[in-house]
Amino acid sequence: MHCFGGGATAAGKGLAVTLAMAAGPPPPLEPSPLPTFPEEGFADKFLRKTRENPLVPLGCLCTVSVLVYGIICFKKGNTRRSQLMMRARVIAQGCTFAALLGGMAATAFKSRQ
Repeated sequence: MHCFGGGATAAGKGLAVTLAMAAGPPPPLEPSPLPTFPEEGFADKFLRKTRENPLVPLGCLCTVSVLVYGIICFKKGNTRRSQLMMRARVIAQGCTFAALLGGMAATAFKSRQ
């Protein structure tokens, strides 16, 4: 009894791999060219990206707002509310990250069509 299965199929697989390699080198893995906007400045790019995925800047603004409010509560000595705001910040960061991934997936899906 053989531990590695049938000998004939293993030899056949090796032969197939060798024949495939003998056919030539694999094609180069070149990504599709990205669109370029040569005369686009920072403000134009920011506005274009915000229009493409408006939830990411909104999520960033929400995260920073909750963070600042949590720090203010911490400085005032309201530790219970500060702890609540830090938990809310983590949730806001998660939502921002989900929006970022969703926007990337939507852009990738749109470019495939």
